[in-house]
Amino acid sequence: MADTLDIEKKEAETHDGTEHTRAVKVYTPAVDIVEKTNEIVVTADMPGVDDKTIDITLEKNVLTIYGKVDLDVPEKYRASYVEYGIGDYRRSFTLSEEVDRQRIEATVKNGVLKLVLPKAEAVKTKKIEVRAA
Repeated sequence: MADTLDIEKKEAETHDGTEHTRAVKVYTPAVDIVEKTNEIVVTADMPGVDDKTIDITLEKNVLTIYGKVDLDVPEKYRASYVEYGIGDYRRSFTLSEEVDRQRIEATVKNGVLKLVLPKAEAVKTKKIEVRAA
């Protein structure tokens, strides 16, 4: 039998003393960050989020992802037992100067957000041709 890895949702921490205007838990989405030659790709798991319920902002050097999730309960019913934590998602990243802020792209499909952060031309590796003298 294969070992399983239990992943629990972690509530987001508020270091800056901010408070939320909605009475809902806010979770930190799990992310994978992969650096490629010309870009950095961030993939975030945000179940229940789609293109209409996600907000991505870039202020100064801080990229913030916020996804709003509502529990889908039919009218005249209420959730009596929920095993999976329902709540919004929030995560922030401080970007370095190597990211071209004008060309950042974001897509979401089936609750998975993919951010492509292209590297600025100035920081890309440049091959120097060597010629015989």
